[in-house]
Amino acid sequence: MSDGYGTVMVGRLKVPFDEVAASIERWIAERKVPGFRHEDLMLCADGVTVIASVHFDDEASYRALAADPEQARWWAEVASSQLDGDPQWFDGAWRACLSPS
Repeated sequence: MSDGYGTVMVGRLKVPFDEVAASIERWIAERKVPGFRHEDLMLCADGVTVIASVHFDDEASYRALAADPEQARWWAEVASSQLDGDPQWFDGAWRACLSPS
């Protein structure tokens, strides 16, 4: 059983982590994307690798955002300028959320 759909991005920072986090917080507040649940960000121990996991209700919500020209503009003007090179992306269904009982 799937619990939503999403993507994981692995990239290298060109700017401080806090700048990336702030731009994503603004994106969340301003865009109010249908089907978007949340985004988790990890700054890896090397201080430059960042991993984002982005969660949506379903694949259709994720694909709608991916096809949105406004999202493409935001990515080109804001997000990609904060990364050193192209990130890796891994799309798929979230299958389990595991935590202690």
